[in-house]
Amino acid sequence: MDIRIRKGTLKDLPAVLALVKGLAKFEKAEDQVTATLDNYGEAYANGLISLHIAESNDKVIGCTLFYDTFSTWRGKMLYLEDFYVLPECRSLGVGKKLFHAFIAEAKDRNCALVKWQVLDWNEQAIKFYKREGATIEKEWWNGKIIF
Repeated sequence: MDIRIRKGTLKDLPAVLALVKGLAKFEKAEDQVTATLDNYGEAYANGLISLHIAESNDKVIGCTLFYDTFSTWRGKMLYLEDFYVLPECRSLGVGKKLFHAFIAEAKDRNCALVKWQVLDWNEQAIKFYKREGATIEKEWWNGKIIF
């Protein structure tokens, strides 16, 4: 399989939103995706989000969606909000290439660290991240307020 990783553009947003919905379905939270394509477009236009796209034969097969943030303990940080590869394209190196592009982006931006979340039951993802040298923290709980 010929896999190409590139920076995402505005025209990729419909495919990215579809992948995010696929991720939400995988996470058993499909009904919780309320962001629209307009929301994505506005965030992209304002520089709030960045993307890497994995494609094969001109078809989008995976993506990472991330943004700059700041760690008061470490400094500049890149946060990986979404990372998804189509089920039929897993175990082909797509995820590894996307993740490495994300890490390279963080280094290019002079970040001190990267962060993301992974569900405690997603053993395949946890194993993947550990193989990539990640520390999976278990002591912090998420807090949120939805408006």
